[in-house]
Amino acid sequence: MSLSRIRKGDKVYVLTGKDKGKTGKVLELYPAKGRALVEGVNMMKKHVRKNQQQPQGAIVTTEAPIHLSNLSLLDPVNGKPTRIATSVAADGSKQRISVKNKTVIG
Repeated sequence: MSLSRIRKGDKVYVLTGKDKGKTGKVLELYPAKGRALVEGVNMMKKHVRKNQQQPQGAIVTTEAPIHLSNLSLLDPVNGKPTRIATSVAADGSKQRISVKNKTVIG
């Protein structure tokens, strides 16, 4: 899989799927699978066996990874989804730039 332009800690917008229109923070990236774990998006229920913490057993709701093609980075200036361009700064480091506002994304 190619290198992702989305990084851990970024605010993203969900483009398609059952959670279309939701926003969240990237908690974890899985670059080999091309997926990301986003806070509050793609929630799934998991049945847990009974143990000391849950003597009756439980149904736990957690986030599941979502494909990177279904995510778009949010512009830090206006909070709307934007595409990302890359450029090389004067010191030789790469920067991510919002296509809409031409602002550098931290």
